[in-house]
Amino acid sequence: MSTTTRLTVAQALVRFLSVQYTERDGVRHRLIAGTWGIFGHGNVAGVGQALLEAGEGAMPFHQGRNEQAMVHAAVGHARQLNRLSAQAVTTSIGPGATNLVTGAALATINRLPVLLLPGDYFATRAADPLLQQLEHPTEADVSVNDTLRPVSRWFDRIHRPEALIPSALQAMRVLSDPAETGAVTLALPQDVQAEAYDWPEEFFAERVWRVRRPAPDPAELAEAVGAIRSARRPLIVAGGGIHHSEAEEALRALVGATGIPVASTQAGKGSLRHDHPADVGAIGHTGTAVADDLARTADLVIGVGTRYSDFTTASGTLFQNPDVRFLNLNITAFDAHKLAARTVVCDARAGLEALASALAGHRVSAAYEAEYGTGKERWEQVVTRAYEAPDENAVPTQTQLLGALDAVVGDEDVVINAAGSLPGDLHKLWRARSPRQYHLEYGYSCMGYEIPAAIGVQQAAPDTPVWALVGDGTYLMMPTELVTAVQEGLPINLVLVQNHGYASIGGLSESVGGERFGTAYRYRAADGTFSGAPLPVDLAANAASLGMDVLRAKTVRELREALAAARASDRPTCVYVETDPAGAAAPPAEAWWDVPVAETASRTAAVEARTEYDRQAAARRTHL
Repeated sequence: MSTTTRLTVAQALVRFLSVQYTERDGVRHRLIAGTWGIFGHGNVAGVGQALLEAGEGAMPFHQGRNEQAMVHAAVGHARQLNRLSAQAVTTSIGPGATNLVTGAALATINRLPVLLLPGDYFATRAADPLLQQLEHPTEADVSVNDTLRPVSRWFDRIHRPEALIPSALQAMRVLSDPAETGAVTLALPQDVQAEAYDWPEEFFAERVWRVRRPAPDPAELAEAVGAIRSARRPLIVAGGGIHHSEAEEALRALVGATGIPVASTQAGKGSLRHDHPADVGAIGHTGTAVADDLARTADLVIGVGTRYSDFTTASGTLFQNPDVRFLNLNITAFDAHKLAARTVVCDARAGLEALASALAGHRVSAAYEAEYGTGKERWEQVVTRAYEAPDENAVPTQTQLLGALDAVVGDEDVVINAAGSLPGDLHKLWRARSPRQYHLEYGYSCMGYEIPAAIGVQQAAPDTPVWALVGDGTYLMMPTELVTAVQEGLPINLVLVQNHGYASIGGLSESVGGERFGTAYRYRAADGTFSGAPLPVDLAANAASLGMDVLRAKTVRELREALAAARASDRPTCVYVETDPAGAAAPPAEAWWDVPVAETASRTAAVEARTEYDRQAAARRTHL
């Protein structure tokens, strides 16, 4: 007869989570490495009490300031550890729970694991309606947590204690499954959290969730090999799945043997070092000239671990060879079948190793290698010119800022960004030196991600220098977790770029006939528009008030010195710089991006933009 232990639901959940592990290639990780929390009446006496009772040894606790930011931190942690370890996030009911939605969407879109534990209404309806409860006039079992359903890979509401057992096991299955992972939500009614139950001891036995590496199906592999051998101009599109699978060495071996060039998505950048002969850089709307030229003429596009966003495909206009075909290697069948591709549904590393073995002796033509090699050399010259700062005493441009940072970071550093004009500049220009150095969240491109993600990365890699690059618009969205970095003594580096508004959207607005409307941070002028003087906002002083060490840089020389000092510091440090918007800009887009323009308008800018839009849209293809 099995023994039981009497615990509350929350205590049982925390104890269960503390003994869950992943294992891949013989290496074990804690599946839930810690829990972030902000407490209110919906979780303070349940999960909060359970965490206190469990202690730091069983379940490390991290205090957050914003619920969305806590999810971002957990996502940064999971990405740094290749999805083999995750963190949990607990909130009260009401606004605490709904603040999770943006973070959950980001996690699920990027296929990254995070466990969400929001409080919920009373299952017994003893208090009804309780504080912050949504009352639906026709569906009594609806709560605000239902907003998390469409952005979660698994969702359950635990109405009774015994329901936790199967649901918790399903939650671990999804979190550890490389094809299914994303945000997982266990909504916890606050009365159920505190309810006691006799739990079977087997529920608390140590469990190891093996992260599988499914091999390619022999028939699919044979078809893929035939397609590659017959292709004259193959091109690999490296996606984030290469990093998640730790397949970088397998990719290097394949392209070293075959000479097939590799272009990278935002998530896949760094799959090869920037100086590898086969690395042709970024692809798509924010791509390099050489990669996009190869994409336009490729007869076989080999997508590895990519979900083919509109930036990658230039909104369906990039792959223009009339005979182009697609071959997708992906652990997720949903992504593998995109663009009517031949599919190899398998682990990225296993698939690349199998391809390398089956393609032994095959190599692209010397002329093709020489062509992309020459293109790569030309683009390197573009990057060098963008990074150069002829006048060390001048105000730096944004690309010169990247050049200064490039000169300071080491191969092991992690550079984090998500939104604004920086993602485009970084994708085109950053010289990634290691698989983990380039950390761009571009699945959701969420303003406010960078600072909390830097905290999560620093937790996962405590001896690694971590850089969060943000513009003023992003900073104003979510600076709150700087307090967490200070509290925890996490020496993250924040590079805060002041450009007085939404620079990226301002440029986009201008290109689509929006005339930069509503994108500048300025006083109203006499005509009522936001075209007056810049606002007298001192973001550096704000960062200092939150506990950061702040270094102000006005010139290129001061910027280089400040970045070096920040990297050497053992405290959270902010480098504040106002860039020169009139200076040399980054190279223009090498491919289109579809942002629909007003079909009818009276303003000249919109009329002209629509003409250009119709011209570009005519090149869109449906690949069947």
